[in-house]
Amino acid sequence: MLISLDRTSAQSLQEQLFEQIRQQILDGRLKAEAAVPSSRHLAQQLGISRNSVTFAYERLINEGYLITRPMVGTYVATVLPEQAMSTVGGASGVAAMPDAVPAAERRSPERLAPAAFTGRPHSILNNSRIPIDFWPQRTDPRAFPLKTWRRLILHSLAVAGHNLTEYGDPCGLMALRSAIADHVAVLRDIHVRPEQVVIVAGAQLALNLALRVLSREGDAIVVENPCSQGAAYLFESVNMRLAPIDTDEHGIDTRRLAGVEAQLAYVMPSHQYPMGGVLSLERRRELLSWADRTGAYLIEDDYDNEFHFGGMLLPALKAMSPENVIYLGTFSKSLGAGLRTGFAIFPEHLAPAAAAAKALLDNGQVWLEQAALAEFLLTGGFVRHLRRVRLRYQQRRDALLSALRGQFGRVEVRGTEAGTHLAWKIPPGLPRAHQMAALAKSRNVGVYTIQTGGGHEYGTADVSNDWLLMGYASLSEEQIEAGITRLRERI
Repeated sequence: MLISLDRTSAQSLQEQLFEQIRQQILDGRLKAEAAVPSSRHLAQQLGISRNSVTFAYERLINEGYLITRPMVGTYVATVLPEQAMSTVGGASGVAAMPDAVPAAERRSPERLAPAAFTGRPHSILNNSRIPIDFWPQRTDPRAFPLKTWRRLILHSLAVAGHNLTEYGDPCGLMALRSAIADHVAVLRDIHVRPEQVVIVAGAQLALNLALRVLSREGDAIVVENPCSQGAAYLFESVNMRLAPIDTDEHGIDTRRLAGVEAQLAYVMPSHQYPMGGVLSLERRRELLSWADRTGAYLIEDDYDNEFHFGGMLLPALKAMSPENVIYLGTFSKSLGAGLRTGFAIFPEHLAPAAAAAKALLDNGQVWLEQAALAEFLLTGGFVRHLRRVRLRYQQRRDALLSALRGQFGRVEVRGTEAGTHLAWKIPPGLPRAHQMAALAKSRNVGVYTIQTGGGHEYGTADVSNDWLLMGYASLSEEQIEAGITRLRERI
């Protein structure tokens, strides 16, 4: 591998090294499966720092030109990004299927009706290979109670009987619904019958179900601004009239509700996404008073309530006003998003409609995971798990705050009271959010704007340019410190 570096060039040594190795791979001078020198060996050969080689290699791996084999070495990838994106016919080796309808008889696309659905997908997937990634919607995979979960699954299989071969209640396994009712009674002071609890595949489906029960096309809904992208795009897709209300460090600004008429309001009081504010007790009362005055239902997404750091956890809106609040919960953050298990709790008078809507929406959740989760809740395993994980995430939050203050001095942040991410206001004089994210990526660090991090801003409020979202749950304290140091060095 022949490398020629120009130390007088405005281009950094890391960038020169990346470009030259990439070009040699594309030209075929470095063949697929060819081993590349270790970072230490190449640094010595070129007379440069090992960090420069490491950063270049990390970027080549992140973009798909190199692959690593633990304990073996680093190699040129078999399939390059340019090849993976190619869709030229015949390149895949798959035989072409004969046309079912002759081309002469086939309708042109212009004559076919367009899709009735006009929604857009939100940012939930992140397949980035960035080594230090502050993706705000990721938890620590090492925190998942794998041994306990394996035991619970095996026990559930042993007693499954006909449950694996027959349909269950579309609203969910009664044992799990009862366990959740007991759980929220103890931790959130919400007292409901199990029949009011509906098991769904995460909070996004819970929100869909709540809209199916409560909303009609053209209804007005109050939303936080900025708000969760998944919620914003859902409300768009069902043609609701949106009434965005700005948020601050205390959550939705309830003073701005004066004169607003709406059938629904969607709020995240425990840790607002994306900005992280915790709705104050005074504002909770004001919000409930507005709902009582206007006859609106509140949809309470109790996001991140499990990870409250210090002080008293404020009461859920559902506990304060049981009859006009629909409560949404999920195990995606507390256990793992891959389980796809969440729940909605409806007022007693809406439970029959919710049950019917759920039955038409799908035929119920996977029995095995429901049975294991019910056992986990009933035996106290889930609460013990939360205690361990809460402490771990609090330590990582502290590490991120310490690193930001160490590198940038006094910083303005939101969302530090709870959750697994915070919002950091970029200090004056530094590049704006999208530029900061690009600079961070060039140092193999992932940070996110409101939009790329799964949030959405309405109107002309300029929040998106000034704030970055930073998740800390999946990173070690050492990675957090290294990531912020790299970011400071780049700017």
